[in-house]
Amino acid sequence: MCAIAYYTYDDYKQWEGDWELIYGQAVAMAPAPVISHQMVAFNIAKEISNNLECDECIVVLEEDWIICDDTVLRPDVALICDEEGDFITKAPKIVVEVVSKSTAKKDEKIKFEIYEKEKVDYYILAYPDLCKAKVYRLKEGKFDKVGDFTKETLYIEDISCPTKIDFDEVFKRLRK
Repeated sequence: MCAIAYYTYDDYKQWEGDWELIYGQAVAMAPAPVISHQMVAFNIAKEISNNLECDECIVVLEEDWIICDDTVLRPDVALICDEEGDFITKAPKIVVEVVSKSTAKKDEKIKFEIYEKEKVDYYILAYPDLCKAKVYRLKEGKFDKVGDFTKETLYIEDISCPTKIDFDEVFKRLRK
């Protein structure tokens, strides 16, 4: 009989390298992101930050979100408000995952379900290869698809710190 190891945040803090902890299971992060991934993450973070209509919220990139003792995720981009410690401990207003072939299943299924359960207001899946973003908004406890964005501007006005994202700017350098 083979036992599956179960880890907690205390274990996670000791690990070297890039990991996430999902329901007690260690999940290795994909190898270092390619340039297009980093560019899209940075551009989305810049769009959100430059258009924020408040001073209480900040944009962070690749910061640990300690959801509970056995689940720690590292979103590519997150808009957080009223955080006081060194890590994300409350549901971000916006979470962005930049999707690659190696992360698609985790981003589209596993993280989707966790972010929905944790009541993230907006979940954005950005696809650099397609120059497209799928945007979901939490509505009555479930993610409802707002739409697919390629060159449009997304106005996020129903959170405590309104902002907008111009996806034409986000994907501009990737278009051929």
